Amino acid sequence: MTIDLSGLSAKQLGALIKTAKKQQTIVAKRTPIAKVRTQLARLAKTHGYSLDEVLGGAAPAKRGRKAAGKPGPKPGRKLGKVPPKYRNPANAAETWTGRGKQPRWLAEQVSKGKKVEDFLIAAPAKSAAPAPAKKTAKKAAKKVAKKASKSAASKN
Repeated sequence: MTIDLSGLSAKQLGALIKTAKKQQTIVAKRTPIAKVRTQLARLAKTHGYSLDEVLGGAAPAKRGRKAAGKPGPKPGRKLGKVPPKYRNPANAAETWTGRGKQPRWLAEQVSKGKKVEDFLIAAPAKSAAPAPAKKTAKKAAKKVAKKASKSAASKN
């Protein structure tokens, strides 16, 4: 480790020396790391753990009960596959669904002044088949029929 001391003033050098000597005395008073490691390993072993388990290097040994704490990470929200909405005219293989960050080819074109809508893929023509009835319409029809039968029963 090299420190360039040539740009420091006499006052700054004195402060640096003072700080370095202070740090040196702190480090000299500490217990050697090898001794601390053996003490930690011995303590962990007396309680039935390995040093790796205590320091988080390995998974804890299986015990009878689950460890208390936060549950595991929740899986992300799964979204269905979506057909692409935008296509690169220069390379038809490059498409974008409109989700997430814009691809580079589209961002580049937009920065040149083009609009995102210019790259929309033409929607396929809808078929002539009628759309299936919605559940809410069915529920409403049932409700009306039920009301009508009740009112007819109450009139009789």
